[in-house]
Amino acid sequence: MMTNAIPKPCVFFMNSFLLKSSFFCSVFLLTFFSHAEQVKGISLGVDYLEQLEFSILKGKKVGLLTHPAGRNNTGTSTVEVFRDSEEVDLVALFGPEHGIYGDEKASVPVEDKVDHRTGLPVFSLYGKFRKPTANMLSKIDTLVIDLQDVGVRCYTYVSCMRYAMEACFENYVEVVVLDRPNPLGGQKIAGPMMDEQWMSYVGAFPMPFVHGMTIAEIALWSKKTPGVLKIDDGARKKGKLTIVPMKGWRRGMTWPQTGLAWFPTSPNIPSLDSVAGYPMTGLGAQLGKFRHGIGTKHPFRFLTFEGKDPEVVKNALDNLNIPGLSFQVKTLLDTKGENTTGVYIVLSDWNSWNPTDLAFHMMQLSALWEQPSPFGKASESESKLFNKHVGSTLWWDTLIREGSAIETEKFIANWNRESQAFRNETSRYLLY
Repeated sequence: MMTNAIPKPCVFFMNSFLLKSSFFCSVFLLTFFSHAEQVKGISLGVDYLEQLEFSILKGKKVGLLTHPAGRNNTGTSTVEVFRDSEEVDLVALFGPEHGIYGDEKASVPVEDKVDHRTGLPVFSLYGKFRKPTANMLSKIDTLVIDLQDVGVRCYTYVSCMRYAMEACFENYVEVVVLDRPNPLGGQKIAGPMMDEQWMSYVGAFPMPFVHGMTIAEIALWSKKTPGVLKIDDGARKKGKLTIVPMKGWRRGMTWPQTGLAWFPTSPNIPSLDSVAGYPMTGLGAQLGKFRHGIGTKHPFRFLTFEGKDPEVVKNALDNLNIPGLSFQVKTLLDTKGENTTGVYIVLSDWNSWNPTDLAFHMMQLSALWEQPSPFGKASESESKLFNKHVGSTLWWDTLIREGSAIETEKFIANWNRESQAFRNETSRYLLY
């Protein structure tokens, strides 16, 4: 069975689960005593790997799957960190949606190319292929994954990781995941679970819409749980996964508490404002006349509704009494230099805030304000795309049948129970 030689100076164990011999047959986790040393700030997975002098990569041809937010805790890109190390033989780059430099538009295929900065081949995993081919992987021994996620199921970087893990396990290539904080923290879990029939690249895991896990925890859970990865179970079991965790991160941390700078993960997630807004409004503006600020300086945090005065929208949102949120009418310049007046969403109480509540209330308002309902008149392709993001057939069927009379709060309460059940089931794969 596949195992890794564990470098003795850096190996400490955090819990008994990780000591089970079966665990180490296919998963190697670099761990440490979190209370035995004083950690100043956060050491990301890439920082910890560098502290270990890249020992697990020595003698291997390395591919790196990353993007512009893949940086160490001083802001240096992981591409540069690897290229500057004599211990790392970096031979290929792999790019997710938006490319390795984040300058490609959403949902637009990206071509393979040669990186003008390093001269290395860049294999696109958001173009002709979503899953690395055997030919791509033939050039490497190990694929290192360093992607900053935003904690939301439909954000495609975790999907990209899943497909990459599957291909690597099928082709006997080791996967190394460098962990990073979940910017929504590790305790927020919300929204519907993903029905099997709607699983796709914008919903590649059977998890709540806001999942409360780090990217390495998702990798570990999917590696150890039958059926999460869509490959032969023998390949899953024999596949080799190495996780390099963070030092100093705690589940309750918000991003500002980490002391880390935020680097845009995609063109419409330029700031932490947008990270919090993404699960709040992304689903709610998919169908209907709500718009959520794309094209302004507050993507996903600035609401308008065609034909409705902003004060009317604000009053309707105020009357929902959504915990943790308040609303302000603002006028902003859009990308065309024109004034746009709408409703800015204020996250006033992080602890009471449920990240997905607003989106489903937006759908209810859309069904009230638009006749015929945008959901009832949706085309087949529109309804499929909507359901691939939301993931709940029951919500869709009830929304179509009941429209604005839908009992949103009952759905939210049920999703909260399902989310807690998911956390209970996956708790043993949590690293912090």
